[in-house]
Amino acid sequence: MPTSTAPSPAHALNAPRSRADLFWSFTWLALQGFGGVVAVVQRELVENKRWLTREQFIEDWAVAQIMPGPNVVNLSMMIGERRFGLSGALAALAGMLALPLLVVLTLAALFASLADQALAQQALRGMGAVAAGLVLATGIKLIGALRNNVMGPLACSLLAVAAFVAIVLLRWPLLWVLASVGGLGCLWAWRCLGPPARPDVDSGLTPRP
Repeated sequence: MPTSTAPSPAHALNAPRSRADLFWSFTWLALQGFGGVVAVVQRELVENKRWLTREQFIEDWAVAQIMPGPNVVNLSMMIGERRFGLSGALAALAGMLALPLLVVLTLAALFASLADQALAQQALRGMGAVAAGLVLATGIKLIGALRNNVMGPLACSLLAVAAFVAIVLLRWPLLWVLASVGGLGCLWAWRCLGPPARPDVDSGLTPRP
């Protein structure tokens, strides 16, 4: 009697159903992104929507982070383009910017009359601490995905520590960190992957003269 095997995580993923689904999903995501946006993005796209695995999210977020512009906007356009092409990228971009822009302009107008008050400034400091906690919690949650990284947990940990030291202690500009630590990571990953396999060798076939 044949036994059924459980589908791999990649096969169990969902996908955006339409451009409208992209628009409203990223609208809802953007409206939640007060301060700790990376925590909201990871929870919505990986845990709730299941559009990405943790490993895919880390890879896509890394690409979005080195591209010009806001990280989450870059990520939304990548996901939209992957599913529906240019129209999908534009639908995701509109979701990220349309309603949140109205909210930001309204809050800015309201906050202008309160910005000089001590209570408002203390409230913003408290929000900053919460945002830092959200980002830290998300980073800890995603550490487990590094076990499947081609470079291995040790190399990933060393690169993470090097990036932390460069940014926090040495105060290097982000471009320098990406060029040095990021470049080193790319070279090491390329070495771990090795040269691409030749189909004629792997299949045992002898190429025709």
